[in-house]
Amino acid sequence: MVKLVDKRIDEIMHKFIVPHDTKILLKKDYDPSFRLKSLSKEEAAEALEDGIKLLAEQQDRLFAQKTHAVLIVLQAMDAAGKDGTIKHVMSGVNPQGCHVVSFKAPSAEELNHDYLWRCARALPERGKIGIFNRSYYEEVLITRVHPKILGKQQLPPESIGKNIWKRRFQEINNFEEYLSNNGIIILKFFLNVSKEEQKRRFLERIDLPEKNWKFSSSDASERGCWGDYMSAYEDCFNHTSTKWAPWHIIPADHKPFTRLAVGYFIYRKLKELSLSYPKVTKEQKKELERARVILAGEE
Repeated sequence: MVKLVDKRIDEIMHKFIVPHDTKILLKKDYDPSFRLKSLSKEEAAEALEDGIKLLAEQQDRLFAQKTHAVLIVLQAMDAAGKDGTIKHVMSGVNPQGCHVVSFKAPSAEELNHDYLWRCARALPERGKIGIFNRSYYEEVLITRVHPKILGKQQLPPESIGKNIWKRRFQEINNFEEYLSNNGIIILKFFLNVSKEEQKRRFLERIDLPEKNWKFSSSDASERGCWGDYMSAYEDCFNHTSTKWAPWHIIPADHKPFTRLAVGYFIYRKLKELSLSYPKVTKEQKKELERARVILAGEE
């Protein structure tokens, strides 16, 4: 039986973490089509199934202990597999302890606030796992590729200048450090799909009637900005992969490996917390024994 923490898997996963003190080149350093050739598709699915059970155990302890929360940030180009990754990796987690928030274009109410506001109010409670399907990082990605969006954000003129992106990187780093200092564990994943694989998945969505709903004409037009998006992502990783919240760049051309890798990192981080069930005090034990006597005396 293949384990989630298998030697073959364990030895290569560090390659997907963006160092906080090194500048990376996305195209050169991270291959979207990478997969562990010694691990078959069936073995990857088996390892993920094993991992889902381990995740469920860790999440139960997290929910009981209520000292930490986990925030999972998922960023990717369209058709990279964010929804499928959430569905498969989190399939065994107790729904009471997990929630997913998908961030679309900001509403009128959201535009009346700062760009971090809508994400800050959706943060997970202690003991829970929160998943952001897209996030505040859109404000240094799509907004950077399409700067006209800034004009809709009701910003004071002096705050829009050539240093806006570096300033936002620092604001995001400060925000994440604050969360980390308060017990919110941040796991950031970029599902790195190739342009060729994205095209194949788009065509599949067009050709298969049951997948037509997933496709929008804007998906195809955005491919014309692929190079701009890759540059924006690369700059983002080089400025916001920190000790307290590093980026994980996950190869996304092969879905079974993508899901296994994401599950691996979530499990390993929860495992590092050394989570345990709350200890019962002497007084609580007495209460339990009194309850036992009452229950035993019922007819």
